Amino acid sequence: MLFFCTALCAGAPAFAQYVEHKGNDVTSPLHLLKPAYVTPYGETKMADVKVSLDRVFNYLDKTTPFELIDKVSGKVAADLKKADSNSIFKPGDYRLTSYEWGVTYTGMLEVATATGDQKFKDYTLKRVSFLANVVSAYQKYLQTNKGAVTPVRSVIDPHALDDAGSIAAAMIKAQRTGKVKADLRPVIDHYLNYIMTKEFRLKDGTLARNRPQPNTLWLDDLYMSLPAMAQMGVLTGETKYFDEAVRQYRQFAERMFNPEKGLYMHGWVQDMDPHPQFHWARANGWALMTKIELLDALPVNHPGRTYILQMLKAHVKGLAALQDGTGFWHQLLDRNDSYLETSATAIYSYCIARAVNKGWLDAKAYGPMALLAWNAVSTKINANGQIEGTCVGTGMGFDPAFYYYRPINVFAAHSYGPVLLAGAETYRLLQEHPFVINDSSVQMYK
Repeated sequence: MLFFCTALCAGAPAFAQYVEHKGNDVTSPLHLLKPAYVTPYGETKMADVKVSLDRVFNYLDKTTPFELIDKVSGKVAADLKKADSNSIFKPGDYRLTSYEWGVTYTGMLEVATATGDQKFKDYTLKRVSFLANVVSAYQKYLQTNKGAVTPVRSVIDPHALDDAGSIAAAMIKAQRTGKVKADLRPVIDHYLNYIMTKEFRLKDGTLARNRPQPNTLWLDDLYMSLPAMAQMGVLTGETKYFDEAVRQYRQFAERMFNPEKGLYMHGWVQDMDPHPQFHWARANGWALMTKIELLDALPVNHPGRTYILQMLKAHVKGLAALQDGTGFWHQLLDRNDSYLETSATAIYSYCIARAVNKGWLDAKAYGPMALLAWNAVSTKINANGQIEGTCVGTGMGFDPAFYYYRPINVFAAHSYGPVLLAGAETYRLLQEHPFVINDSSVQMYK
């Protein structure tokens, strides 16, 4: 006998599949038939998570060299004191100083902590030490060669929060391991000085940009600034950093969070009326991860913790209602005809799993969806360790076509850090909250 259900069946999801079985309602427990899942279901294992993480590591370790070379001869500049305007970073697949790579450095540290595999930590420590030493060499070089082109312009002279916040947060986390050989503190202080005193702000002090419109808030900028502030608070013990981070978050959320949907708009422009709301998935991811970073760093008695936790729960509730049956989320979260996107799904997988592991979210309610999201993301790690289905860098738009047709590319750097983070936290989730299959569904009881 052949039982089938297609998208034409009443109430059936579009991805329902044919399922072959023998027997009937009297002779067979039909409720135990194995569905033809598109994404692996109920099969998440720690060993498999580690295999995926190792595959990503091997690819990144091979394709992100940390050397200076002469741009003409290709000769390695072994002595950084001799670095000059002809020196460049040895080309790889990704930029060592990008905000995306700040997330990757943090992800590597988290995988090492979760799994005990120190090669992941070494990846970050070696590269941030290299960057600090290169910056120090060029600061001396620029004293006698003012205006010279250097490969570390974004570090020495940040032009935007993208240049500063993500890398700064990762460097502080690396510094806190006590294992970094180089002196990161001058670079960290320089980054924080830019964030705290030099970035453009609205009249009320909210961090802002003058593109694509004057006086614009980018949801992305929550992550490009607040985690660095919070980590600086941990590093120095100065409460001003915690206070400013919470203040900034509140001022963004008051303008950009839609409480009815539990989602954020991607951009807010002063004096725009009416205000289109496009709930771009990755920007919502940066906002969600910012809340996780703040809760990780804020002192237990800080008055802002309750508010941040409340907003975390509201945001995750909104996201949970929109997870696709495949485990992914859509490029525009509330528009199911937009494509399924990997980087945002990885961020949500990480954040929800971490919140469950920390006790901020209920494991029974949210653990299974975090596992499903990881399973979905893991299917996008190809044999080479590259991550597929990632939206490329995206500015801000005010029409749907802009978001619907953003390209995807394996060289879009935005997925690698989130995938490492998601894998690390899923590994912990399987340790702390092992799931069982009850009546064919994933359940968590602990």
